[in-house]
Amino acid sequence: MPKSLHQNICDKIRFSKLYEKYAQSLSNILFYKYGELLNPSDKVQEAFIKLWENCAKIKPEAAKSYLYTTANNMMLNEVKHQKVVLKYQQVKPKDYTNESPEFVLRKKEFLKRFECALSGLNEEERVAFLLNKVDGKTHKEVAEVLGITKKVAEHRIYAALNKLKDNLEELN
Repeated sequence: MPKSLHQNICDKIRFSKLYEKYAQSLSNILFYKYGELLNPSDKVQEAFIKLWENCAKIKPEAAKSYLYTTANNMMLNEVKHQKVVLKYQQVKPKDYTNESPEFVLRKKEFLKRFECALSGLNEEERVAFLLNKVDGKTHKEVAEVLGITKKVAEHRIYAALNKLKDNLEELN
C-alpha cells in the first residue's frame, strides 16, 4: 500500500481513497460469509462511519484491519439479534386463555407446591430428576452427565419421583 494513502486518514481525500480501495471487497467478503439477508453493504457503510468517527485514534496502517474487524463484528451482532428475534417470534405468549379463572388459580397453586416439593428433594435427586424429566435425557445419559452408574441414576430419579408423589396428591 502506498504510504501517501495512509499519512492521515482524517483527510477527506485519503479517506475517500480508503473507501474506494476496501468498500467493495469488504462488502463481498461479508456477503460470501453471511449472505445477503443481513445487509452486508449497510454494515460496510457503518464500519466506514465508525472509522471516520475514530480516524484520529486509528493508526493509518491499522485502518484496513479496523474496517474488517468492525464490519465482521457488526455482522455477528446482527446474527445474534436475528436469532433472538426468531426465538421471540416462535414463542409468542398467548394473550388469551380458554381456561377458567378457577383452573388458572389451581394451576398456580399446584406449581407453587410442586416447586416447594422439588426444593425439598436433595440435590442429587433433584438434578437427576430434572435432567430426565425436563431435559428429556435417558437414564444412561443422566448417568454420563453426572458421572455415576445407570443404576444410581435410576435410583435417584425414582426416589425423587416417589418423594414428589408423596407431597403432591395430583401425581398419584
